[in-house]
Amino acid sequence: MTSPVIDQPVSDFSAPATSEKTVTLRELKGRNVVIYFYPKDSTPGCTTEGQDFRDLYEEFQSLDTEIFGVSRDGLRSHENFKAKQSFPFELISDKDETLCQLFDVIKLKKMYGKEHLGIERSTFLIDKEGVLRKEWRKVKVKGHVAEVLEAVKAL
Repeated sequence: MTSPVIDQPVSDFSAPATSEKTVTLRELKGRNVVIYFYPKDSTPGCTTEGQDFRDLYEEFQSLDTEIFGVSRDGLRSHENFKAKQSFPFELISDKDETLCQLFDVIKLKKMYGKEHLGIERSTFLIDKEGVLRKEWRKVKVKGHVAEVLEAVKAL
């Protein structure tokens, strides 16, 4: 599997998500899909990013767009995070890093002088035909979700 390329179809995938759901890309045909990868549940940046998607969720829905957050946290952690923040969208657990590798978001990061492999905050916009239309890498949280919404409106 190679990482998705702009204006090319994204490889189909299936992954476990909150609310005992399994998210399968091909089943989302006919809707736009925003997949955002974040490092860890309940950390400040990740919480803010999720809240921003939550606060604009109805606008995304009015544009036939589903949102999914992805991290390597387990489903129990995701369920708690989702409930605490009242996220109206599902969170995908990617413990085995299948999706992280598909979208090439595992990068060498530095924290407190130590290097480790972690998720680089990234967002992908897939259109109703399953084609990648836009990607954001090394995302800065502030203003990001509004920018993603503008990109959906432009489809």
